[in-house]
Amino acid sequence: MPSFQAEATVVRVEELCSDVMMFVGDALESVATAFIDGDHALLVDSLGSAEDAEGLRRVLCDEMGKTVRMIAPTHFMSDHVAGLLLFPDALVMAHRHFRHAFLSQNRLVAAFYREPDLVLDNMALRWGRHQLRFLYNPGKTMDHFSVDVPTADLVCVGDNIVGNIVYLSRADPALQRAAIGRIRQFGRSRVVGGHIGAFDASVLDNALHYLSRIQDSVVRIRRQAPSEDVAGRIASLRIEDCLAPHVVPTAFEREWHVNNLQAIVAQSIFSLDASLASRAEAA
Repeated sequence: MPSFQAEATVVRVEELCSDVMMFVGDALESVATAFIDGDHALLVDSLGSAEDAEGLRRVLCDEMGKTVRMIAPTHFMSDHVAGLLLFPDALVMAHRHFRHAFLSQNRLVAAFYREPDLVLDNMALRWGRHQLRFLYNPGKTMDHFSVDVPTADLVCVGDNIVGNIVYLSRADPALQRAAIGRIRQFGRSRVVGGHIGAFDASVLDNALHYLSRIQDSVVRIRRQAPSEDVAGRIASLRIEDCLAPHVVPTAFEREWHVNNLQAIVAQSIFSLDASLASRAEAA
């Protein structure tokens, strides 16, 4: 697996097939996927820092001699659009709710913002030997696309999963569950996440398992624990108790599980579910 040193940051490069390259940046292990058509490239996402994006540009453009013609963010959050301004001649596409996603994030980086050239809901695009299907799939954010590529037997899913877990901050868990379900229906053997890298299809079931287990645990705590104990008990939830059997958490997944626990308390996530469960029990 080749890598490229760009100043103080490392961009990991992996060939998913002969004309599809995956780049994983140092910042937040954010992922970009390049689809190659001769001397031209289409990017799905563009990494999470200026340094990582510059590393991607050097590898793809300077070393490989490709010209980026189009960039398609899976969603318009700063950790996926850092490279937009590095390719001023490339067309940028986004879902019409792109501003909602950009403004709703916890770590907004205004310097990465660029108005898209194409605003759409769904689209199919022929790029070289591949057909890319840009399918609106709201989950983690309201502007999320899934990019289904039948000819490469893969789907790019953005942040609707984060490895074997999900990230809950400022999201509707019901939408996340539905989004993952739609991705499963594509039936692809490889899933390219918005972070960490590529996985086999079982990652989708693992993410759904995590979502169900953490929801069940939090709802039970909210319903049973004294109010003064709720935050502490939620903070003590171990990732191992939420993961699917035989899944060993990565350091990144552990970190974002802790972020989930903090968001659950700060944003009252699953409070509605706990109230609905209590109402159903009382009926």
